[in-house]
Amino acid sequence: MKIKFLGGAGEVGRSAILVEDKKSLLFDYGIKVESKTEYPMHVEKVDACFISHAHLDHSGCAPVLYKDGFPEMFATPPTMDLAELLIEDSIKIHRKKHEHEKVNGSQLKTMMNRYTPCEYGRGRDFGDYSVTMYDAGHICGSSITVVERHNDNRRIAYTGDFKLEPQLLEEGADIVKSDVLIMESTYAGKDHPERIKLAEDMVNSIRETVDNGGVALLPVFAVGRSQEMLALMCKYNLIDITYIDGMAKAATEIVENYSGFIKNGRLLREAIDRSLWIENPKNRSAALEGGSVILTTSGMLNGGPVLEYIQKLNKHSKIFLTGYQVENTGGDKLVRGLPLDIDGRKFRVKTPFEAYDFSAHAGKSDLHDYVKGSNPETVICVHGSPENTELLAEELRLEGYNAFAPKVGDVLNVDF
Repeated sequence: MKIKFLGGAGEVGRSAILVEDKKSLLFDYGIKVESKTEYPMHVEKVDACFISHAHLDHSGCAPVLYKDGFPEMFATPPTMDLAELLIEDSIKIHRKKHEHEKVNGSQLKTMMNRYTPCEYGRGRDFGDYSVTMYDAGHICGSSITVVERHNDNRRIAYTGDFKLEPQLLEEGADIVKSDVLIMESTYAGKDHPERIKLAEDMVNSIRETVDNGGVALLPVFAVGRSQEMLALMCKYNLIDITYIDGMAKAATEIVENYSGFIKNGRLLREAIDRSLWIENPKNRSAALEGGSVILTTSGMLNGGPVLEYIQKLNKHSKIFLTGYQVENTGGDKLVRGLPLDIDGRKFRVKTPFEAYDFSAHAGKSDLHDYVKGSNPETVICVHGSPENTELLAEELRLEGYNAFAPKVGDVLNVDF
């Protein structure tokens, strides 16, 4: 079996892994969204594509597969609906910036008409293979994909992004047996803090902020973090002063429609019913009066309503970062004390901020536990910096596994 790494190897972003066996099987086809969009390497022929979850670094380039071909697409229903939302927004942003559009609406429409919906744990036949998706515990609909060959029952598993530790709306990933395991390595060098304590610390700081008449501004990722933070505000009785704005609204409605793919669906429903949804400038002005919590996109301060809010916060306010900030994004600049680029000018943020590690990725211990439970012969470490992928591969080799840390463009021949 030949594995080609078209993106996401030795880097975070534009995940794209092509497995050539009896058929050409593509695991994810995403983009890297930084100052300039980066795309995965071109692929000539694909028989089937498996999308692990909706985030653009895993799904953002998938419509391009339908420019000259018609591969079968496998994903969970929430993944496809959320991916459609994010890709449509990405297309609009490229048009607004007058950037070259590699992905277009016609391709996206074809993709949405072509995909095969997958439920967790229910296999689907695809020629010489069966395909089964399992809960990855990352966001709503995220999946660990297992492709099993019929003639010898050999199994290749692709984790995408996953998390073993439960989150407020996610049960945690299923561990599946495999012969070849292709696994994310984003946090191979560290574990994440205990989540309940983290939530309590942040909530206490939010309470102090709003009690002083300030605004607690939470920049959130539209898919995943928005819904968790909304449910968290409900759990800790802050929901009646919580506003939600930006694409987080549409994403939350999609997730609520697929409550069977999350836990605590009733809590999210209550949070939606009791929170205050921003519909117009008057609502935004009300949210900024103080004594309020605002959840809004973008999570990395790279656009969206958050940039409007951040310029108008009163002196008692505070910004709460709840996700990873990619280098050179607005959030990264905030952390490093640099001014933000807003509408062509430099804006220096004077509002204090706090950062909380609510990562939906596996930490170091999770990664090792997953390998032990999956018990593969070969482990391929992807979706991480060169330092993290190589660190994890080296540690796994010392434990007796055939482990590799490829780079983009590499081709690996694996006994399968």
